Amino acid sequence: MPGELSTTASLASAESVAVRALAQAAEETDGIEALSEQTLLNLAPADRDLTHLLVRSPSGQVLGYAQHDVAGGSAELAVHPEHRRQGIGRRLLEEVLRAPDVAVWAHGDLPAAQALAHAEQLRRVRDLWVMTAPPPTGEDLTIPQRDGLRVRTFEVGRDEDAWVQVNALAFADHPEQGRLTRADLEQREAQNWFDPEVFFLAEDVNTRELLGSLWVKIEGNPGHQVGEIYALGVHPQAQGRGVGGVLTAHAMAAFAARNLVRIELYVEGENTAAIRTYTRAGFTRERADVQYAR
Repeated sequence: MPGELSTTASLASAESVAVRALAQAAEETDGIEALSEQTLLNLAPADRDLTHLLVRSPSGQVLGYAQHDVAGGSAELAVHPEHRRQGIGRRLLEEVLRAPDVAVWAHGDLPAAQALAHAEQLRRVRDLWVMTAPPPTGEDLTIPQRDGLRVRTFEVGRDEDAWVQVNALAFADHPEQGRLTRADLEQREAQNWFDPEVFFLAEDVNTRELLGSLWVKIEGNPGHQVGEIYALGVHPQAQGRGVGGVLTAHAMAAFAARNLVRIELYVEGENTAAIRTYTRAGFTRERADVQYAR
C-alpha cells in the first residue's frame, strides 16, 4: 500500500482542506457524497472525541481518510478516486475496526463498499433511506390551524438553548440527531445554506413553551436547488396535538415558493410506518446509506 497511515485527535488547517478536496473528488466520481455533513463539520476543531486517520503519499498528498466518532460509535472513510484498488480503503477500515463496537457508514452502499464489507465479514446493521419527491406547486396547499399552537421562525441568539433541549427529547433514541449540542447548532448556523426563515418553531400560545420544530435545508445553484426536510422533531408531551402536521405544512409552503428540482428527506429503513406515510405523500426511495459492523 502506498503511503503511511497516521492518526490524530485533530487536524491542522491544511489537512482539513486536503480532506475536503478528497471528499469532493470522490463525490464527483461516485455521484454521491463521500462523507456526511457532520463528518465534514468535524474537520474543524470540535468538542468531540474523534480520531482522524490519514494515508499520505511520500510527497504528503492525502490519499485516504477515515474519521471515528468515538462517542457515537460510528466511522466513515473515503479514498481518492485516483488511488483506489491499492489497499488504502481496506487498511483504513481495518484500523477503524480495531475500536470496539464501531459501525462504518457506506453512503449509497456502492458496490465497492459492499465488496469491502464482505471481505471483512461485516454485517449490515442499519439502513438510512433517502426518499425524494417532486416539489409542491402551491396548488391545494393549506396550512391547518390548531388551537393553542403558534408557528414562527427561528431567531438566532434567542432560540438555541430551547431548541437543543426539545431536540434532545424528541430524538432521545436517535444516535446522531439527539446528541446535537448548542455548539453543533451554531456550527450549522454558520453554514451558507442556513436560513432562519425556513426554520420553523411551534410553541404553545399561552405558555410560549417550544413544542416542536421543522428545519428546512435548501442547497444548490439557482435552477438546481434541492429542498430537504432536515429535521422534524416534536416534544414527547406534545404528541397528538397536530404539531408535526402544522410544521410540515409550513415547510411545504416554503418549498412551493422556491424553484426547486426536488425535495428529499431521510428516514430509518426499519420505520415502516413513516415510510408508508411518505410514500402516500409521493416520496420514493432513491438510495440507502448503510452502516456495517462486526
